[in-house]
Amino acid sequence: MKALRGLLRKEVYHILRDRRTLVVIVLMPVVQVILFGYSIRTDVRNVRLAIVDPSPDYATLALRNRLAASPAFDIVAVLPDPGRLEPLFQSGDAQEALVIDAGFADHLARGLPARVSLVADASEPNAASAHQSYAMAVIQSYERELQSRAITLAARASPVPPALSTLNSRPSPLQIVPQVRMRFNPSRESSNLFVPGLMAMVLTIISSLMTALSLTREKEMGTMEALLVSPLRPLQIIVGKVAPYLVIGFVSVLLVLLEARLVFHVPIEGSLLLLLTEGMLFILVSLAIGIFVSSRTSSQRVAMMAALVGTMLPNQLLSGFVFPIESLPRLLQWISNVVPARWFVLIARGIMLKGVGLEYLWRETLILLAMSVVLLALSVRSFHVRLGR
Repeated sequence: MKALRGLLRKEVYHILRDRRTLVVIVLMPVVQVILFGYSIRTDVRNVRLAIVDPSPDYATLALRNRLAASPAFDIVAVLPDPGRLEPLFQSGDAQEALVIDAGFADHLARGLPARVSLVADASEPNAASAHQSYAMAVIQSYERELQSRAITLAARASPVPPALSTLNSRPSPLQIVPQVRMRFNPSRESSNLFVPGLMAMVLTIISSLMTALSLTREKEMGTMEALLVSPLRPLQIIVGKVAPYLVIGFVSVLLVLLEARLVFHVPIEGSLLLLLTEGMLFILVSLAIGIFVSSRTSSQRVAMMAALVGTMLPNQLLSGFVFPIESLPRLLQWISNVVPARWFVLIARGIMLKGVGLEYLWRETLILLAMSVVLLALSVRSFHVRLGR
């Protein structure tokens, strides 16, 4: 027992001495519970809804007010004709659209079916179905209110005694007929949702995690010190370490796209060259993250845990890969802006499912480019500090 107590004391001292590993071990469960608890949700919130109302009247305004009052929807535009919807769907500014037929109130007053169309962006099929269900619930609630109001008015105007009027009352002919349509993924194939996100996951593993482990292995073996005192400049060291993984990442992009097309039958509606270029840009950002992590850690174990916490978990939960970003709390939505995979998933889905080009994806591209420049600059600066320059 005395020897065992000595071993336990030694292990406790060893753990307390390695403060970085201790912080990662203690904080990882806390971070995981928070991220999983807030991201794994089926709530529908802040759906970006566009409304096409060619002839506004009291009935369409009442329906629009009901949708605006619901916490599930944010009305981003009210348009006079459906021809202006396409740019909103292409850019992602609208996730769903309600198209109201002309003469909506007149049809209701004459007892004719009043038609509306619900158009959803099905590049996220599960979310699109939920969005349509919530919109249908609001429309049906409004329809029931109109029918109840019509029955009440008819009962007041009828000369029949109230008891007989109640017995003989029939459902009002007022009827709102919704038509449902899905865009970009009409068959609602789940593979069209997951494959672009899986691309981000796979490329992150190859680029970020492997680069961080490679550089920290150099530190543990002592060869990094030899490189730092060699005539090579820090930028040259980084380029030499990154270039092979950049080539491997490009080959991985080709293989993933080939597998997505042949095995999962995911369409590629847009430019293949643009998709490959964006994939290379995302690989560069992931490599920069791996280099930055390795410059701040001294062991492969810490580098691996830091890379997992800093890349894999955010990629799974804060990129829109599985769960819609709109359902997250505001704080996590803001944090998701610094997750590179969020922007790459938007780019991949836009090119593969919507067929959009750089005119709609320029903002996401610039964000990834800025991230890569900032992270590479920070990594080079860290190497300069180690050299004492």
